[in-house]
Amino acid sequence: MIVRVRSPVGVWRVQDVSPSTSAEELLNRISSEHKINLTAEEIDCVPLKVENAMGRPGQSVAEMGGLGATMESLGVRNGSMLYLTLDQDRLTVHEESQIAKKITADGKIETQTFEDRSRKVGFRPGMLALRSMKMQWTLTDFQLLDDQFTYKVKRQAEAVCKGVSLDSATCGGFQAYLHQFAFQQSRMGYLYGRWGEDGKVVVEACYEPPQEGSPEGFELPGDGDPAEARVAELARLLRLERVGWIFSHPPREDGFLFSNTEVLTAAELQLEAAEGVNDTPFVTVKVTLDDEGNSHFDAYQVSRQCMEMAAEGALEYHEDPGVCGVHETFTAVVEAKEAKEVDTTFFLCNVPIEQHESQRLVAQFPPANRPGVVQSNDDLKSQLSKAGTNGWTFVDMLGDFQLLLFLTNFLDIKTDVPRICESVLDKSIPLDEGFKLIISSLAGMDHY
Repeated sequence: MIVRVRSPVGVWRVQDVSPSTSAEELLNRISSEHKINLTAEEIDCVPLKVENAMGRPGQSVAEMGGLGATMESLGVRNGSMLYLTLDQDRLTVHEESQIAKKITADGKIETQTFEDRSRKVGFRPGMLALRSMKMQWTLTDFQLLDDQFTYKVKRQAEAVCKGVSLDSATCGGFQAYLHQFAFQQSRMGYLYGRWGEDGKVVVEACYEPPQEGSPEGFELPGDGDPAEARVAELARLLRLERVGWIFSHPPREDGFLFSNTEVLTAAELQLEAAEGVNDTPFVTVKVTLDDEGNSHFDAYQVSRQCMEMAAEGALEYHEDPGVCGVHETFTAVVEAKEAKEVDTTFFLCNVPIEQHESQRLVAQFPPANRPGVVQSNDDLKSQLSKAGTNGWTFVDMLGDFQLLLFLTNFLDIKTDVPRICESVLDKSIPLDEGFKLIISSLAGMDHY
């Protein structure tokens, strides 16, 4: 995976980082690849912080387990941002730096922090002075460097994704749950399906991770999802991929389509799906209530420019939810004017949307992680008891993403679940009688 590291000289992308890589190993790589003058003892004291749920510097690695902590234990995923604070002399390769001083209003002499000094003499706020980067500069060098931090924001003509088809039962269950709260509780889920022809996406299932929802938005726990690996493996066994995500929100005023949190989340997920700033049909679906109180689904992608700005750390959360803030190190030009914030609609591309009835899976089992919903063996019995009615078979009723995920609590996902999924995907492959007996027993059924 790729991990981004914001330092005083910009954002570095560290390639080929594994979940088992420790913070110390990452710092050693950064020290080597970017010529930072750090001894082994000094690495122990380097302030490295992990991005929090709001996209800002959060807890330090020292507070989260120390340098021995792995990327996985720190909650670092593909595209995550880490924040590295270093003294200027660690990043200066041509001469020793002198400690900057300032005189306060009462005549005291104080040492300036790097942040204070960089705002005055740095090439840009949060960066080193030009002389600290290299001694000789040409106008072309300067312009090339400056262009790296300047974005002329413009709308993208069309989305990479040419259309998305949603399984009607999956989406119907999602919006029906939200209707219980009049859509006053925001919620999100990951969409699993397959890449169709001509850049289209077909959604077959949805998984809602643990989260806290409110009218203002949703928040995922900082310690991750304990079922994440099982969900990914189950999707693979069903020949599904994560093709998008869905979120809900209360009704909003006209013109307010996405909050900055939603735009930045979409950008991060597109970056993860594309493994960088590349084209991907990964789609964002949102659902809310229309003026008549009916559920309304829309699909979008964020622009490639939005992906690039998010990857570089140029976009930030803002107190006005309808705009993205621009990090002080960067310059955004909107309609020929420099802007400190950018309306979220500049980054959105519409995607055509339609529905279908899945021919692979059913969606009747209670979804995991919903407040007030507890999956149980009785739910398993209720669903499997439908076998023999309406043309359904026992295997048909097993072909439910949520039900299969529930079964991974009891059956081995490496040995048992793959054989069940084979029968679900190919009805010509009979399910072993032993599995039927085990599953029926879990459901408290004396027959199947």
